[in-house]
Amino acid sequence: MIMDIHSHTYYSNCGRDNPKDIINAAVNGGIEVFGISDHNYNVGEKLERYKTEILNLKEEYKGKIKLLLGLELATVPNLNFTEPWLLDDFDYCLLEHIDRIDSTVGLDVPEYRKDFKCEFGIAHTDLIDLARIKGLDPLKFLTYFAENNIFWEMNVNYDSVHNYNEHGYVKRFIKSKEEQDIARKSGIKISVGFDGHRVEDYNPKRVIDMCRFLEENNLPMKTFK
Repeated sequence: MIMDIHSHTYYSNCGRDNPKDIINAAVNGGIEVFGISDHNYNVGEKLERYKTEILNLKEEYKGKIKLLLGLELATVPNLNFTEPWLLDDFDYCLLEHIDRIDSTVGLDVPEYRKDFKCEFGIAHTDLIDLARIKGLDPLKFLTYFAENNIFWEMNVNYDSVHNYNEHGYVKRFIKSKEEQDIARKSGIKISVGFDGHRVEDYNPKRVIDMCRFLEENNLPMKTFK
């Protein structure tokens, strides 16, 4: 399965593109499962319009690509999302900022997500290093997320908005047999996201390479109905 479930459109202030443009880029790039996950604090009062547009595009692109409706949720003061019932029709959420000292959720992700019906994942966060910083065993820490049905994103971003910086935890994970073994033993499901913000920067090969790496190394990927 070739999946990319982290992307931004003009509904995010950091994004710019029409949803159809990025979906077409994903289709042409060989992506099989594609998720749109704009920022909750930018979508704001446009949430219903956002949901309707993506759900309509799901139908339009049926047979070409499996499209998912997502939202990236901030967990810092004044930006956090507090109305889970509004996302009952969503496929998933990506949670960010849990490693920040001012996070409103921190490590209590299962408690926070209990009122959400959609799937839940942790975006662009070095969970193994976070465990060590907190003095926790990485295997038990990843197992904690796995047992609460929370998946972990391998973010393969490389674009102009992020100054072409790559996530260090992803590069380290690819090289570390120890960390791969921890992930396998924990049972945590892994997603892949390019975290695109400009369609001209989109590089589906990075997504494909990561998905194949996970499959070849028997690292379980997150699936969606």
